Amino acid sequence: MSAQSSPNSPSGHRSHRNRNLLLVAIAVVVVAGIAAGGYGLWYILIGPSSPGAVSSGPPAIPAGAGVPAPASLDGTWNVNTSLGTISDGTASFAGYRVQEQLVGVGGHTAVGRTPKITGSMTLTGSVVSNVQITADMTALASDNDQRDGQLTHQAIETDTFPSASFKTTGPIDLGTIPTNGTVVAVNATGALTLHGVTRTVTISLQAVRQGGIIAVTGTLPIVFSDYSIQKPTSFSLISVDDHGTMELHLLFTHA
Repeated sequence: MSAQSSPNSPSGHRSHRNRNLLLVAIAVVVVAGIAAGGYGLWYILIGPSSPGAVSSGPPAIPAGAGVPAPASLDGTWNVNTSLGTISDGTASFAGYRVQEQLVGVGGHTAVGRTPKITGSMTLTGSVVSNVQITADMTALASDNDQRDGQLTHQAIETDTFPSASFKTTGPIDLGTIPTNGTVVAVNATGALTLHGVTRTVTISLQAVRQGGIIAVTGTLPIVFSDYSIQKPTSFSLISVDDHGTMELHLLFTHA
């Protein structure tokens, strides 16, 4: 049986030194990974996952949020940003979802959202009209401050184009007044203004009412070139798709 090395023996010193060198090497790799990828290795180890897509389920109303149903559903309904949060953050938001390739991370879904939304719609019987939504793009936030900083002067350039808006150009006929808790799927056609460019689009929507709250989700594919948006560049970014998805999740209450 071989004898164990004493800590004070030459072999013991070599073993201790090798362990120290290994720890230093690991630290260097961690620092290098963070530097090379912006947040690459940190993201692999402890970074959060992207919020789920709003299209993956029906509109959500925050637990405990309760507003009595009005005597009549007819009238103006306003976006309400004070009704709590859902699992992925604020309950009323608009934002983007884009696939990217990051140094030290690989494929990743970039998701940014702004909770600063204003807007309203008019309900008359089973017909929705005069939908107007405005999003403060300067409040967009994702899981990476670097990305958010780049978007102030790249891609959607929020310093130059601080807001985006959508306004319907025609009525939306629901067919019948939806009962409490019933999810309704409709399309809304209107004018979307993004990055200073206005285009006519049709957004796929889902809506559900719970008492005096109407929750609405919507998604719309966005091709960057349609809105004169240039793909962003960054030392931590290998590539990014030339298209993405606009998402919204809004809660309305009766005026």
